[in-house]
Amino acid sequence: MNEFDYVIIGGGCAGLSLAYELDINNKLDDKTLAIIEPRAEYKRDKTWSFWKVINHNFDDCVMRSWNNFSINSPSGSHELTTENFPYQSVNSDLFYKKINTRLSKNKNIKFFKSISEINTNNSFIFNSVPEQNMDKSKFWQHFQGIEIEVEKDIFDDEIINLMDFNCEQKDNVHFFYTLPFTKNKALIETTWLSKFDNESLKDYDSQIDEYIKKTLGIQKYKITFKEKGAIPLFHPNSTKKINKINIGSAGCMTRLSTGYTFLNIQEHSKYIRENIDNIVNAKIYNIGKKYEFLDAIFLRVLKEYPEKMPDIFLRMFESKANTIVKFLSNKSNFLEDLLIILKMPKLVFLKAIFKND
Repeated sequence: MNEFDYVIIGGGCAGLSLAYELDINNKLDDKTLAIIEPRAEYKRDKTWSFWKVINHNFDDCVMRSWNNFSINSPSGSHELTTENFPYQSVNSDLFYKKINTRLSKNKNIKFFKSISEINTNNSFIFNSVPEQNMDKSKFWQHFQGIEIEVEKDIFDDEIINLMDFNCEQKDNVHFFYTLPFTKNKALIETTWLSKFDNESLKDYDSQIDEYIKKTLGIQKYKITFKEKGAIPLFHPNSTKKINKINIGSAGCMTRLSTGYTFLNIQEHSKYIRENIDNIVNAKIYNIGKKYEFLDAIFLRVLKEYPEKMPDIFLRMFESKANTIVKFLSNKSNFLEDLLIILKMPKLVFLKAIFKND
């Protein structure tokens, strides 16, 4: 049976990012890698968006960048501009093609549909697949987005609408998200922060259609792409093993208060590449204990006071653009953290600090 030095379980964003990082830095010239991925073909299935607070390998896969963003709630709105950290959206189709074209040229890298096809006894494993049957009674960020084209130029393609809370909340947290790629093409997404077993919130198609027609005033549109996803707002359980590292969302690379994962995956991939020669003894990588603490408090507030969240987000975005971007992208310093914290309702957050889950 086939044996490999390294095995990556899951050929999605995290698995492919790591394989690419190792390959372009010549770490697989004399090592073998198996990638376990059951999908029959790679095609566009996701849009990964983030503020570019660090350099990454995929600028040529970016569909569009913006320097302006807005947030709306029933009590007000803010528009902000950041020249230093553009908001980028990566097309998964371009991402997959770039990486797979590169990997196909390395004879030491092979893809398999199932891990049963190889012998992993002597391999170091990088696992990107979360455990099955994750608890749907906990809080998740779940969403559906559609890319639409319209006949007239109606979108302002210089600014994204990051959050629009002017919509039905149903005792949870709900907002819409609009990325205008051109003046007549945009991604419109409905997003919920709620328990994932609440089926009454999952009529995504009708939610989006109503928002497009009533809020955006668009009566006719063509759907060119659809995506759906769910991000757990809790870290998955994992057992530490001497020959295994979890990566991606399985490796706690998702920022729980935001759902942002893509750049954390890139930084984790770089860390693994830098330590690959002694990976068994490398320290476990994390995005920062400070952010774990702050996110835990934030999520307690979200669960206890969902009706307050639109105004809490609005208050947060009263900060300077660079401050809020760095805070949401886990790159803030103590002063920037303090500036954000001071915007928050004191009593609500103090109660959350001392509340046990």
